[in-house]
Amino acid sequence: METQAILRGVHLSAQKGRLVADMVRGKPVEQALSILAFSPKKASKIVKKVLESAIANAEHNDGADVDELKVKTIHVEKGTSMRRFHARAKGRGCKIEKQTCHIFVTVGDK
Repeated sequence: METQAILRGVHLSAQKGRLVADMVRGKPVEQALSILAFSPKKASKIVKKVLESAIANAEHNDGADVDELKVKTIHVEKGTSMRRFHARAKGRGCKIEKQTCHIFVTVGDK
């Protein structure tokens, strides 16, 4: 039994999100939550919320036991980029891309 949670359009680069996702992939959910709670990165708070949502989905929809769950898959995909321009000297402008990403978490029993 596997249950999924998805968060789309997060204001975070996919590269930074993947660093945090690699820390918890394949771990039991209790251990993954404690790793994310003590990580100083911004992405860890976001990934923790998605993981908690996946755990709640498994409990509510499938009646799963939390002690048996582990992180089956977690991946972070690149989302759309917001394009902005920053005014520069002599009438020029530089392009700024604000990155977004999509986070997919699947939890299942051992």
